[in-house]
Amino acid sequence: MDAVNPVVEAIRRRRSVRQFTKEPVSDDELDRILESAVWAPSGRNNQPWKFAVVRDPVLKESLATLTHSGSIIQGAPICIGVFLDHSRVYDRTKDVQAVGACIQNMLLAIHSLGLGGVWLGEILKNKEKVGELLGVGGDLELMAVVAFGHPAERSGVGERDPLEKAVLLRR
Repeated sequence: MDAVNPVVEAIRRRRSVRQFTKEPVSDDELDRILESAVWAPSGRNNQPWKFAVVRDPVLKESLATLTHSGSIIQGAPICIGVFLDHSRVYDRTKDVQAVGACIQNMLLAIHSLGLGGVWLGEILKNKEKVGELLGVGGDLELMAVVAFGHPAERSGVGERDPLEKAVLLRR
């Protein structure tokens, strides 16, 4: 890979990690990840996200039953439920996009700390049950679960389509 800006390099090198060691994630690392998340852009700076941090093995076991990705949740030292806070929403589409940016910031911070993580979305089919299990209020809507920890192995090289397939117009 050509020498590039460190941010661009981090974006290119980040991979989804689904298997983790038993080594714990420190509170400092967790706080740095959450701090990175809240610095995502949001319209009117409304910051429409809330987080539920899950470390407890019994709670992770219950959470794991709500998705096909249960083994990932069980194996991750930490899972974070990322919620859209409807009490802060002014435009649903824009605010959902802001939560997506928040999740991407989390994943980049996880990567930058030498950890590995994955954005789990299939669990959304049970978002109401997840909310009940985590005891969050009715104004909060699950957007994803991010599972992370020390990677059991490093992922390989990613692939993307050439830009010509993605760029519709350059005028």
